[in-house]
Amino acid sequence: MKVHLTKKTLNSDLLIFRNDRKTIGLVPTMGALHIGHLELVKKAKESTDVVVVSIYVNPTQFNNPADFEKYPKTLDKDLEILDKIGVDIVFTPENQEIYPSNPKLRLNFGLLEEVLEGAFRPGHFNGVGIVVSKLLNIVKPDVAFFGQKDLQQVAIIKRLVSDLSFDVKIDVVRTVREANGLAFSSRNMRLNPDERMAALVLSKALFFAKSELLRGVDWLTVKNQAVQLFESEPLCRLEYFELVDPNTFKILESFDPRDLSSICTAAYVGEVRLIDNLPIID
Repeated sequence: MKVHLTKKTLNSDLLIFRNDRKTIGLVPTMGALHIGHLELVKKAKESTDVVVVSIYVNPTQFNNPADFEKYPKTLDKDLEILDKIGVDIVFTPENQEIYPSNPKLRLNFGLLEEVLEGAFRPGHFNGVGIVVSKLLNIVKPDVAFFGQKDLQQVAIIKRLVSDLSFDVKIDVVRTVREANGLAFSSRNMRLNPDERMAALVLSKALFFAKSELLRGVDWLTVKNQAVQLFESEPLCRLEYFELVDPNTFKILESFDPRDLSSICTAAYVGEVRLIDNLPIID
């Protein structure tokens, strides 16, 4: 496994593979790797000849400076894991390499960035869009792999790729969960044992709501019952629990089994903000 800190050395390495007509897969991460990330790498290894994993905690997508400071950073452990599972290349740039100057560009994704995560984290998706654009331009992968757990981010990236005509396929890998249902997340590292138990309310509420919708209960009733589940957990503070079209992120007022839909939720567990989602029809 080769580790690159600069675009120059990375591109020199990638040119060799391109000249050999090898397909390149990119798995963008912010480190603090978990099983969900490893599923992305697994899919990349199955689908492409050369797997590049980027590890970069992007400051421009954090609307809360404290959240940025507390984000887990475990680079040495991450590199050891990636080496063991056979990743070809890791790109671990410093801030100056990605942002030689502060970006002046502002991306507007319309409704996609005005609801849910966009509403609660102003500026977040602008930062996501800029750093993903940079990584796609630097690596120029044939396929880039993203996790379904960040469903709104996936919709943003698909819009970015479509509107700016990036020559890359976006492959979305389903959410990976612990045996108890908790979605794997780097932020889970910050939960104490009591908070980890409390965090199960996110997946419990999602699976309960999906089951109720599929047996014909109306969405408003289901949503109110799900909200009550959160209210019964003293360590949790719900931000949203909504039914959406996963492509446009239009908030849906009712469930129609003929249409695509997903439930998205976000909540604080102690001081840690977690997100999760579950497709109802996909």
